[in-house]
Amino acid sequence: MAAKAELLCPAGDRERLMMALHYGADAVYLAGRRYGMRAASANFSDDELSEAVQLAHAHGARIYVTCNTLPLEDELDELPRYLGFLQEAGVDALIIADLGVLELAKRHAPRVARHVSTQFGVINSAAANALYALGADTVVLARETTLADIRKIRANTPPELRLEAFVHGAMCVSFSGRCLLSNYLTGRDANRGQCAQPCRWKYHLVEETRPGEYFEISEDGGTHILNSRDMCMIEHVPELLEAGVGSLKIEGRMKSAYYTAVVTNAYRHALDAAFSGESLDPLWVEETRKVSHRPYTTGFYFGEPGQYYPDAMYDSDAEVMAVVTSCEEDGSAVLTQRNKFLRGDTLELLMPHRTPVSFVVGDMYDAEGRELADTRRAMMEIHLKLPCCAPPFSILRKCK
Repeated sequence: MAAKAELLCPAGDRERLMMALHYGADAVYLAGRRYGMRAASANFSDDELSEAVQLAHAHGARIYVTCNTLPLEDELDELPRYLGFLQEAGVDALIIADLGVLELAKRHAPRVARHVSTQFGVINSAAANALYALGADTVVLARETTLADIRKIRANTPPELRLEAFVHGAMCVSFSGRCLLSNYLTGRDANRGQCAQPCRWKYHLVEETRPGEYFEISEDGGTHILNSRDMCMIEHVPELLEAGVGSLKIEGRMKSAYYTAVVTNAYRHALDAAFSGESLDPLWVEETRKVSHRPYTTGFYFGEPGQYYPDAMYDSDAEVMAVVTSCEEDGSAVLTQRNKFLRGDTLELLMPHRTPVSFVVGDMYDAEGRELADTRRAMMEIHLKLPCCAPPFSILRKCK
């Protein structure tokens, strides 16, 4: 078992970073405004990135910065300066998908660890060993790698080379995300963080002499022929550790702060249970269903993935209502509204490192002390008595 395996969580902006840190991440991966594979995410300016490093280190966590685009020739001139800045900012590791960037990182950020991205497509020990020889500290295995192959890769690579694997989140129908569909159909380059996700679209056939006449591909109302389920390995964390995975990675830099909190919290409990040899409480499996998700699968870990499903709908068993800003010992709390709820509603209080608590909403007031029957104004300040003292970044949600 990988005795020091970490929980690695996503952050697309400062709020999601704070959720990851408060709910149990050992490390957080994020991007600056350049060279990252999630262009639609808010990402971090240079000043924000420096602050993120300080915040993470104050929480005893690490920051990994994605430099995982394949840079064009005219982007190379600026890259050394950027790599040097990341080193000076105290970043713990760079996530890299390009051999040229790997070499530049060795020269211009030698004190920063180098992690080879899943975009590189590592599925065997020969590739892992070659990358280690070139200066990689960690390889992020391709999502297409089976658990049996991970065991073999671990047995045939130096123990100093850490293996990282995705355990939760969206999956791409293309091998390790190497896709040109978005380029062809929309002009948005998936390999530069601009994917339009055409694999999620619903396709029909059109015969060239019958424009405007759409023919179903299947008998059930058309087909999302390239659509993947989401990965969920929360019930198999002990097997991942036994296979030699040293970093468990959650996908989702473009997903909500609520998603970051809930999934980080659930996998924190799963990892801690695995380390202690305890059985995982089914509560934490259920938690993964309380975020927006597609139907779940275990991906390629146990053989053929069965990852296809026939529509693009998301599902969730809960919706976030408010986030705790501050709270007194007696439970008197100040909240920020996220969705409308009413006095008398039954809500659930999600807190870092604790079991969720259900309660009925009692009297509540706005910032001026006026009594509220509901919280209809977006992002309004709410004063409400909670069933216990809840730390900042605790979440009130309504379960279905």
